[in-house]
Amino acid sequence: MMALDMPDWVQAIVGILVVLGSLLAFIGALGLARLRSFFRRVHAPALGATYGTWCIAFAMVIYFSVSQSTFATFPFLMSAFVAITNPITSIFLMRTALFRKRQMGAKVPPSLSRR
Repeated sequence: MMALDMPDWVQAIVGILVVLGSLLAFIGALGLARLRSFFRRVHAPALGATYGTWCIAFAMVIYFSVSQSTFATFPFLMSAFVAITNPITSIFLMRTALFRKRQMGAKVPPSLSRR
């Protein structure tokens, strides 16, 4: 089934989800460029990439499920990988930056492990 053969409601839902996912990813990239501190800058792309990926994955599931007349599960593998690795990477980057700030003597919150 080609995209032209798809029902209008499928094309509308897929189009809305792809545009929404693209906007979320763009907002995350904009936050990366505009926010001043490193800790704020890490947060926006993590959320934008994760939510944007999920929206585009749902659009892919709907599109390929309708076009192939079977439930498509492969987009969930990509989304699960991004949803798992993106926050973990962000946490490690933030902890490394916090450690470096503490080593330089900057005013940062105290370590929770040394209470």
